[in-house]
Amino acid sequence: MRLMLLLLLILLIAAQVRLWGELREVRELRSQLQEQVDENARLHARNDALAAEVDDLRGGLEALEERARSELGLIREDEEFFLIVDPRVLERQP
Repeated sequence: MRLMLLLLLILLIAAQVRLWGELREVRELRSQLQEQVDENARLHARNDALAAEVDDLRGGLEALEERARSELGLIREDEEFFLIVDPRVLERQP
């Protein structure tokens, strides 16, 4: 009888150890799932912004002109270009 109780106690402890280990794993998986959901939301927002930009570029020249101005520094024929230089930058040059 005493041996049977000892065996049952050992089995109960083993089951508890396994249960707590699996609960820790479930917690880690939930954390990973939440991280993936957050990353997917961020990427979805980025894709929406890129899709809107593609639509703008396909839709007209205004968006294309705006992008050329901001990224390439292009100007129109009737515009004047002014370059403002920080004097501290000039002092550092040899």
